[in-house]
Amino acid sequence: MPGSSPVIRTIIHVDMDAFYASVEQRDRPELRGRPVIVGADPRGRGVVSAASYEARRFGVHSAMPISRAARLCPDAAFLAVDRDKYASVSRQLMGILADFTPLLEPLSIDEAFLDVTGSRRLFGAGRGIAVRIKARIRSELDLTASVGVAANKFVAKVASDLEKPDGLVVVDPGEEARFLAPLPISRLWGVGRVTATQLEAMGIRSIGQVASLSARPLAARFGPGGTGLLALAQGRDDRAVEPFAPPKSMGAEETFDADHRDMARLHGTLRAQAERVARELRAEGYAGRSVTLKLRFTDFSTVTRSHSTEPTQDGLRIYREARALFDRLRLAQPVRLIGLSVSGLGPAEHGQLSLLDGNAVRRERLARALDRLAGRFGDEAVRPASLVERRRRRPSR
Repeated sequence: MPGSSPVIRTIIHVDMDAFYASVEQRDRPELRGRPVIVGADPRGRGVVSAASYEARRFGVHSAMPISRAARLCPDAAFLAVDRDKYASVSRQLMGILADFTPLLEPLSIDEAFLDVTGSRRLFGAGRGIAVRIKARIRSELDLTASVGVAANKFVAKVASDLEKPDGLVVVDPGEEARFLAPLPISRLWGVGRVTATQLEAMGIRSIGQVASLSARPLAARFGPGGTGLLALAQGRDDRAVEPFAPPKSMGAEETFDADHRDMARLHGTLRAQAERVARELRAEGYAGRSVTLKLRFTDFSTVTRSHSTEPTQDGLRIYREARALFDRLRLAQPVRLIGLSVSGLGPAEHGQLSLLDGNAVRRERLARALDRLAGRFGDEAVRPASLVERRRRRPSR
């Protein structure tokens, strides 16, 4: 209605506490109170996927090399990732959250945004809804979650992270800038290591200092992104909660047992990863526009290269894009990790390729037939002939 005040939103961010590790501690009572590290074999070269809060006290955190985690916390229980179990618990979690609002945006397996503006009449104010959500998660899943409540997504996300584990932080409308002001600039979305270094060179270390700047110096230093930084620092974020938004990317990566320059193995690994990602894209009904190659070397330096193309869910096309990116790089060191991902995802549009590429249509039909075989007999049942030949040759070396 003309002259009416805009409705102030109530946004909730729910973030499960040390999700993988907490699920394992729940299911194995003997692990409760003990450091638990979920990830690769501690004798290998992978990384930590999740660490319980008991393990975090020793300095262990996710994405840390598993060998370092084993040195920091040798008495921890090291467990393999059980994706099927965690996915099952995640489905239960999202079912609980969906009971409070249809405006539910999962961000990952263990966190989500909820817009409960329209639910306040039924469930009460944001704080009360958050309390009810936490109580149901505890009673039905025997797990804890940290929750942030605010008038927008960014502030709710920051709030949920401040009092982990089992936290509840509510930021009242109009208090966003004051809430954010003392926090470090690393809390701002979009501020990574490079941007943080540039801001620190300007004498800026807190969000409040960013909020006090005018838009001009930020735009001069950071381009259009500078305006976005200023808006977030001032507690402004108009983005809507988007139910059932497609994932941002799908990918696969592998850490090798030993660093090496074996081109045949690197190419073969990329080929297998491309097929795995393509199968996942087809299963979920997506095609992607951008292929990204990731390489990590002996000294842990990491490079990524990307190229955009027409939307695809074809494993061969994905591999060719990744291989082209790979062939343009000079390998100054042996490779520790290789991976690829596909982003810019959208709904796959079937039937359009026939006007452009008959071979692509035949490959898609074949791929879907192979997907059915893989679904029945497992991923290892079908693979490109080049990978079969490579596996046959390797033992004779």
